Amino acid sequence: MILTVCLSPSIDVNMEVDSLGVGKANKIKRKKTYYTGNAINIAIGLAHLNANVFATGFMYEDNGTQFEHELHRAGVSYRFVWNKGRVGENYKIVDRRSMLTEISDTNSEITAEKQKELLTLISQYSESCEAVVVSGALPKGVKADYYNKILSVVPHSVPRIVDADGECLLQALKCGVKLVKPNLDELEKTLKKKLTSIEDILSGCREILSMGSEIVLVSLGKQGAIIIDGISSYHCKSINVAKNSTLGAGGGMVAAATYALVRGGSLSEILRCGVAAGTAAITSPEDISFAKSKYEEILSSLSFEEL
Repeated sequence: MILTVCLSPSIDVNMEVDSLGVGKANKIKRKKTYYTGNAINIAIGLAHLNANVFATGFMYEDNGTQFEHELHRAGVSYRFVWNKGRVGENYKIVDRRSMLTEISDTNSEITAEKQKELLTLISQYSESCEAVVVSGALPKGVKADYYNKILSVVPHSVPRIVDADGECLLQALKCGVKLVKPNLDELEKTLKKKLTSIEDILSGCREILSMGSEIVLVSLGKQGAIIIDGISSYHCKSINVAKNSTLGAGGGMVAAATYALVRGGSLSEILRCGVAAGTAAITSPEDISFAKSKYEEILSSLSFEEL
């Protein structure tokens, strides 16, 4: 079983209008609601690959039950720590000129008692896991060292995968991590410097390795991804596909890379699987994850080069 830990679920509402008038009545042409959060997306991606996956994390009483429906529909088992308040709802409004207006919300605060409750659950479930994946921004009331606390209750024999940046990633690295998956912007944010060339990126990855990760997988968007373990490094270019949505691309990459890792895949195979899933996810505007058939189609066409 692979355990995913979602710290900050999110409800994303995408709307299309003819025009957006401030102070006026606006009519919605199309609307799509996604019950998401990076670790939720990762869990669903793993389920699409037929992995045995269990999701946990924080959830909120007022509007969180739909997440259970989405996970149940995907075949993901789950148990959340329930909190008072609401999951934050984020709105993206696009008009006929493709002008985007965003309205962002935040989740309700998590008490110290609830934080301890989640650590207890993770400790219990991780004992029989093939891997533990931790991802997501921190909700109100939770400090960056919570990443360190989570990984501290996971047995050392269980691979730990982290998708985070900044202080959260630095705190996670103190415990030792099997694989981290920042994108380029997140890697720059964590290291507090610009990385403008392939050699810069590899140098930045080596810094992360020296801090406590065994493998670094860096997403480069349409340029694919780079992976490095301190011995070997590879680059896999993506392929050109219709970009319908970026939602779930990062989670898809982590899901497939994690599944390849726990099945004993080589470094290059972990890279190829991650790029295939991330690419497949952007072709699926109606889903927060990827279709397995599209993933397999893209995977068969990907190649890589050693750096």
